[in-house]
Amino acid sequence: MSTIEPPSVTACYALAVLSATVDASGGTGGSGAAWALPTDRLDFAEMRALWDEVLGAVGAGPHTGLLVGDRIRPEGLHILGHLVLTSPSLAEAARAAERYHPLVSQAGQVSLDRLRGAGRVRYRPTVQAGSMHPQQVEAVVSSMVRAGRWVAGDDWTPLAVSFAHPRAGSAEPYARIFGCPVTFGAADNSITVANEDLDRRRPLHDPALNALHRSYADRLLQQLSAPPTAAARVRQWLERAALDAAGPEGPAGELGLSVRTLRRALQAEGTSWRALLDTARHGRARRLLETTDLPLDRIAPLVGLSGATALVRAFTRWEGLPPGAYRSGHRPRASDCG
Repeated sequence: MSTIEPPSVTACYALAVLSATVDASGGTGGSGAAWALPTDRLDFAEMRALWDEVLGAVGAGPHTGLLVGDRIRPEGLHILGHLVLTSPSLAEAARAAERYHPLVSQAGQVSLDRLRGAGRVRYRPTVQAGSMHPQQVEAVVSSMVRAGRWVAGDDWTPLAVSFAHPRAGSAEPYARIFGCPVTFGAADNSITVANEDLDRRRPLHDPALNALHRSYADRLLQQLSAPPTAAARVRQWLERAALDAAGPEGPAGELGLSVRTLRRALQAEGTSWRALLDTARHGRARRLLETTDLPLDRIAPLVGLSGATALVRAFTRWEGLPPGAYRSGHRPRASDCG
């Protein structure tokens, strides 16, 4: 098994995108997922699929990503948002983003370069070229400008903003949100900030509170860089497995463990094969109900259940409502498409 794990995105950012989408495009906010904690992670491919859903929803347009990023609130960035809020200056906020951005997303890197008279905060996707939608990039950049205003005030504007991709749609929303010249087809995605703005100290700053946030962020960063747990490896295996034939011997063999050792490892981590399999069935059932028109008796075997009756019983336990009602509330109407 490869030791290189796919880049992941924190659940709180995914939920923030869905929440901001309601205001940005008037859509439903997407379907979300059954994440238990804001620090839960989803693979970048899942995040891209979420963006595909957002951008395909009724009311979405060429500026949806831009508008979504401008509506991200501090809790959408979890601990990084709180570090920014307690930073003594824009420069320190940018340095926090440079170090702790992986806690929000491992699909890109933030860096601050100090130049003569100005600094440049750059955002560089690290996933395969073309796999990140330009509107995802615009959401990240506009959220960074919004975060800058948490520190410098709502009337603060950067000197310039640039994007590596071509512009889609009119220029007006970019000028309105950024309040500065915006260029496209540039060498990179960046925000140019006057050095005096970067270094201006906030009149009120609590260094002890910032240190508490930083200590927590360092612990999370250490956990993120640690080898994945047995439960995380099993979840990854289940994501691509045929659930009708899934058994613990599959991930155990991939991990080089006996089934008994795997079960013990999962127990030590507070979970079990049965619980992880149940969660995988739940997630796959949701996706199939949301994205296909397959009848319940066709979905049931795809999630490893014996038939439509078993699916109705299990799904009602998972969601508190039967699969037909869930599908009705989470599928776009025919008039919303096209």
